[in-house]
Amino acid sequence: MASGFHCDLSGKSAIVSGASGVIGGQIAEKLIESGANVAMTYNTNRAPVEDRIRRMQNATGMLAAHKVDYTKLPEIEAHADRVVDEFGAIDIVVNCAGGHLPNSISDGDLTFFDLDPEVMRANVSFNLMSGCMWPCYYYCKKMLDNPEGGSIVNISSMNAYRPLRGRASYAAAKSGVANFTQWLACHLANDFNPMIRVNCIAPGFFPGPHNRGTMTNVDGSLAWRGQEIVAMTPMRRLGAPEDLMGAMLFYVSDMSRYVTGTTIPIDGGFTANAGL
Repeated sequence: MASGFHCDLSGKSAIVSGASGVIGGQIAEKLIESGANVAMTYNTNRAPVEDRIRRMQNATGMLAAHKVDYTKLPEIEAHADRVVDEFGAIDIVVNCAGGHLPNSISDGDLTFFDLDPEVMRANVSFNLMSGCMWPCYYYCKKMLDNPEGGSIVNISSMNAYRPLRGRASYAAAKSGVANFTQWLACHLANDFNPMIRVNCIAPGFFPGPHNRGTMTNVDGSLAWRGQEIVAMTPMRRLGAPEDLMGAMLFYVSDMSRYVTGTTIPIDGGFTANAGL
């Protein structure tokens, strides 16, 4: 469970985008438990972030809930300034914002050729540019002169390794996230500050409200898609948010001080499995 992983991030200031989501919220909570100042961002769903702040009001670090629309560059730039003003620095960034835009998946009777090309383009931009490249651009600018460097963690997907039926634009975007992570890691280390690290986590199948009815049923049992996934997963279960915490804490702490440009798939062996 997540409570089994601990490290001391006291004095560090972190941004977690997409903190109203299941994975982003769990990551924010673990950073708070580890002593960091944490700015949690959301776009439309503020309630889960406010609830987390209420529950963790006795945390040792400073906590903040900030509304940021990552499709709008001025909002990201202004948010980078705001975090530095309020927290003094940006040391850790975990980019969790992203997902499937409506009508971006070809399921059932829909094929790739039935999708709107503009929706596909928007979905790639939403997950690659808004979810990764643009936050890295504005937040990392504030980290370049950090004496102790810092850590950026991008969230890709096992879709980057194994494209899934109906999810062409999402798979392309998440592959881009993993590749950009490598590129930015080398650029920063070679040309700016070798103590800034950029790494990536590629989650496998993690059930949540967005896939209830296909991956899991309302009662938590496996639905038809969940059964197919588990059958192809060597560890024979779906992921839980706490399964990501060890890798996340490894990346944001000094445990990975000589690690940059890497991606860890956390998928119970799904991407490694040939099915034979």
